Amino acid sequence: MINSLSGRFLILTIAFVMLAEVLIFVPSVARFREDYLRTRLERAQIASLVLLADEMIDQELEQELLQNAEVFNVVLLRDEARELMLSSPVPSPAMASFDLRDPGAIVLIRDAMHRLVTPDDEVIRVIGDPVRAGGLVIEVTMASGPLRAAMLDYGWRIFQLSLVISVITGGLLFLAVRMLFVRPVRKVVGAMASFAQAPEDARRVLTPSSRLRELREAEEALHNLETQLSSALKQKDRLAQLGGAVARISHDLRNILTTTQLFADRVEMSKDPMVQRALPKLIGSINRAVNLTESTLAFGSAEEPAPRLTLTALSEVVNDVVESERMATGDHDISYAEDVPMGLTLRADPEQLYRILRNLVRNARQAIEATGKAGEIMVAAREDPKEWVITVTDTGPGLPKKARELLFQPFAAGGRKGGTGLGLAIAAELARGHGGRLELVRTGEDGTVFAICLPRGFGTGEAE
Repeated sequence: MINSLSGRFLILTIAFVMLAEVLIFVPSVARFREDYLRTRLERAQIASLVLLADEMIDQELEQELLQNAEVFNVVLLRDEARELMLSSPVPSPAMASFDLRDPGAIVLIRDAMHRLVTPDDEVIRVIGDPVRAGGLVIEVTMASGPLRAAMLDYGWRIFQLSLVISVITGGLLFLAVRMLFVRPVRKVVGAMASFAQAPEDARRVLTPSSRLRELREAEEALHNLETQLSSALKQKDRLAQLGGAVARISHDLRNILTTTQLFADRVEMSKDPMVQRALPKLIGSINRAVNLTESTLAFGSAEEPAPRLTLTALSEVVNDVVESERMATGDHDISYAEDVPMGLTLRADPEQLYRILRNLVRNARQAIEATGKAGEIMVAAREDPKEWVITVTDTGPGLPKKARELLFQPFAAGGRKGGTGLGLAIAAELARGHGGRLELVRTGEDGTVFAICLPRGFGTGEAE
């Protein structure tokens, strides 16, 4: 019960009702004490009337009157004369006096609490106003034991009544909460569980039906969320099917273009001037088509394999990348530089690291080639306390605004004409697979700098 909402509500209700009853009990028991003492004053006044009617009464009758009034003696002030009306032996001197003629609430509460916590049976003196103008002042002495016993009995009855009221109130509220709140919430939870089993099934989307405003708002928000999620999953499924079809088409198209590329290489040996003029454009178009299909096939894989982390000599990887790009440079005036500390080894997958650097260096080369001007590309590395940082710097024209906005999004080419927009997306994904990141440090008219940051910890994958 403690772990359920309705059970906790029941316990809190009982606790709060009991707290309210305690707050009511304090002034209530003070009022009970006042009424108890005033009743004893009235009884004592009635007993003294017998003496006024007959000035001589025997001792037995006097004792009986005092016992019925539950007092030791009665003093009445009449006509400015203070007269002892009834008396009996007092066991001890009066320990306290209480004036009920004009008591304040604080005084009554204080005296009542003091009496409850004082177990000793003491003699007390009580002063009050006689009823029906039966004198000026009436005063009695009495024992405090019966008063305290009556107050405790009254408190116990109040406690029992409070407990019954608390249980009944809490039970009714418990049933009300279960009917009006817990049951609708469980219905929503059941709908969520049903939807989770088959989120693509639109029939399982929750239909708002609650008449409670707050709960209906929650149902409507859940309905919108489930509707959007269901639509997104359907769209994702369709895109996955489309991606599979594109991958198959790209695979076949790559084979066709590869064959065409071989024929173009043979045609390149032709001496026909017309062929020589048209051939570079043809070969360029074929190369771009081959690159597009290869990039599409690479990105269309379900996911990149987890990197197999080994201690890799960075200079060897950088040298392989630079040599490959240097051969692809052709007649363009592009120089390459390497600033990698000798013996620097880092924990990475050498093949995936090669692909990251190859994408960055190739993009830099192609950007410089597009300007028709001379340029320089530098690959540098440094070792920080927490990570290895590899930078690729070029003196190209920089990235345009559109390319910076969609930098690592696939198929969002904006850096150069004919680009697929997959190179940076693949490089960023491979860097994340190492537990690192690929960052654009700066770009502008004086060139662009990319940084590959790899953690020096084990990251993901296996250490070999």
